Amino acid sequence: MEYVKIEGQFPKFSHCAVTLGKFDGIHRGHRKLIQTILNRKKEYGELAVVMAFVSDRQTLLTSEERRILLEKMGVDILLECPLNDQIKHMKADVFIRQILKGDLQASCVVVGEDFRFGHERKGSPELLEKYGEKYDYETIVIAKEMEGNRKISSTYIREELKKGNMEKIADLLGSPFFTAGVIEHGRGMGHRDFFPTANIIPPKSKLMPPNGVYVTVSHLEDGDYPGITNVGYKPTVGENFLGVETNLFDCDLDLYGQKCRVDFYKYIRPEQKFTSFEALKAQIRRDIESGKNWFQEEKELVKTLSFGKK
Repeated sequence: MEYVKIEGQFPKFSHCAVTLGKFDGIHRGHRKLIQTILNRKKEYGELAVVMAFVSDRQTLLTSEERRILLEKMGVDILLECPLNDQIKHMKADVFIRQILKGDLQASCVVVGEDFRFGHERKGSPELLEKYGEKYDYETIVIAKEMEGNRKISSTYIREELKKGNMEKIADLLGSPFFTAGVIEHGRGMGHRDFFPTANIIPPKSKLMPPNGVYVTVSHLEDGDYPGITNVGYKPTVGENFLGVETNLFDCDLDLYGQKCRVDFYKYIRPEQKFTSFEALKAQIRRDIESGKNWFQEEKELVKTLSFGKK
């Protein structure tokens, strides 16, 4: 997949099926948009292009995590377009003429029914359809994906993330919430005094669930490993940064420097400070037992994962 971060001029492409949006989280509604351009790619040979508008606010997905997902889905090109003054103040018809038709030469534009763009948000699916007749591209408008009586949106997912409701989030996203990064060296206390751990430090731009302990699956180069993960500052030890520390069941490999994706499945308990390291170790043992019991109960999930070495 080709990744382009727009820092001035847009790149030149041709014969593209383009979908536009913020794509924060890649939830079930986003997946419908993306699947539509992938279907066009298969049927008409169009380039499958995702244009993601990004801002400075904290996001459910980092840029790297978005790339991981979209590349896995089969997207050809990811354009990350900052919501700067140039884009926010550009008139909708100019955006269509100069970028969608001029730079990308779009033959198909796919948007959600509530998509808005351009100066004063005057751009709409109806405007895209109107100009499609003039500039010879097809507009496909996708209805919002619903969860009961509520529209699925990044706002909805953010609300559930604050609650630590990982099961609900997985349902809304269509896959588990995750964080990805490179395993770093911790203080070494896990190996020396407690339990072997894999440590990732998410960027400050990444929205994370409440500090606490979770049932997780870590995807590494040689396989998928069940475990429990602590999100937080490890108050018993005392850290000044937010970390993601995972105990991988039945794994004592040298993982430092490896890329790792941690999928969150269930919230176990809040992070807490213990009066002694012995009390902390006893609680970690109980957390591990809770995690292993959960995997025993979720046998259908286990069947879909290749635990251990590939």
